[in-house]
Amino acid sequence: MRILFVVPGWPKGRLWGELGFKFPSLSLAALAAVTPDVHQIALWDENIQPREPVAPVDLVAITAMTPQAPRAYAIADSFRLRGIPVVMGGFHASVLPEEALSHVDAVVVGEGEGVWPRLLEELQRGEMARFYTADSLMVMADLPRPRRTLFKGKRYLFTNTLQTTRGCPFDCEFCSVTAFYGRKYRTRPVAGVLAELEELRKKNSFVFFVDDNLVGNRAYALELFAGMKGMGLKWLSHAPIDFGRDPELLRAAGDSGCLGLFVGFESLNQETLAAMGKVTNLAASYGDDARAFRDHGIGILGSFVLGCDGDTPELFPRLLRFCEEARLEAAIFPILTPFPGTKIRDRLEAQGRITSNAWEDYDMGHVTFRPQGMTAQELQEGHDQLNRSFYSFGSIYRRLFKLHRSVQVFGPMNIGFRSAIRNCRKGSP
Repeated sequence: MRILFVVPGWPKGRLWGELGFKFPSLSLAALAAVTPDVHQIALWDENIQPREPVAPVDLVAITAMTPQAPRAYAIADSFRLRGIPVVMGGFHASVLPEEALSHVDAVVVGEGEGVWPRLLEELQRGEMARFYTADSLMVMADLPRPRRTLFKGKRYLFTNTLQTTRGCPFDCEFCSVTAFYGRKYRTRPVAGVLAELEELRKKNSFVFFVDDNLVGNRAYALELFAGMKGMGLKWLSHAPIDFGRDPELLRAAGDSGCLGLFVGFESLNQETLAAMGKVTNLAASYGDDARAFRDHGIGILGSFVLGCDGDTPELFPRLLRFCEEARLEAAIFPILTPFPGTKIRDRLEAQGRITSNAWEDYDMGHVTFRPQGMTAQELQEGHDQLNRSFYSFGSIYRRLFKLHRSVQVFGPMNIGFRSAIRNCRKGSP
């Protein structure tokens, strides 16, 4: 069969659709890795290739997050009108499989590597089921090495992305990770990760670990960082803020080549942090924690959720002041979004506070619920202004003016976010 893997485009005029730096879908490369060689595979990522490929296909496989779902459904409908079967997986289809099934022929729920070969076999026999769900979570030692030849010839920033862990030991109210990967924190054997890194560094010394929490198992992280030391890598990933209170682990990460980490601060209000289940965050120590990252050569891409029940319009100038005083190298300010499958959605639905199920607006840049401490308009305007202020040239200078090894990543990142935010503003009605 000729199989076309599809990544739908993000809506234009939205932050993630306007960002110039694009990364490939590691999940599709993993499916490609377990696709028998008898099949021909190709990738259509609409974010870098707007026009549909002209080559004939026998099966279409789509992955999508919630704001991509409407476009994913339109693509699926188009192929099915031509008699081509369509399969869909990913976060959105996994939590709303019946909705997805109204546009596709089969839905893969949860991790797909274990069921994908069976789906292909049954399709060829004319026996494809409507739903495919693995009997158990993936054993990480069996995780296939992604088939990165799928990305050949595509205009990605770089393709050195990999995954070492799945799941998260925490269960934050707004997060969909545990709904998809479970709370059990699973790790790949370090030897296998290091072997994959040896291959990746032949192409590029920059590496991005897509793990939602790379240091969830301290002993594992120390072993991994020790193995990476001396490889000449420059890497980025995700870690919680309490990582800043572990000098040994920080030093090991810095020595292994860490340049930056995505860190979920989420809120400056300790009561709000407790309510959302962010048990490791201590707002009073944020400044010291951020300084500890920087002292070890590690920059921060901070994340702050806007619109929690304790938030008022005074939040926005306070956040900007904190970010500049803490000299955060970069930050994002997502609006609280009640994604399907999350606890926050269940709570807001029960309270009758969800105001929109237009999935394209679930991009963390639009208000889709009724806030408690301000109006929806105040939240939207505060979000927009905070983004513009944080990525103004003045703020960029105040945060980055002292040379730091992470500026090689965060300098271009700030310019990229600034450009995307300006493009969003131009495209707004």
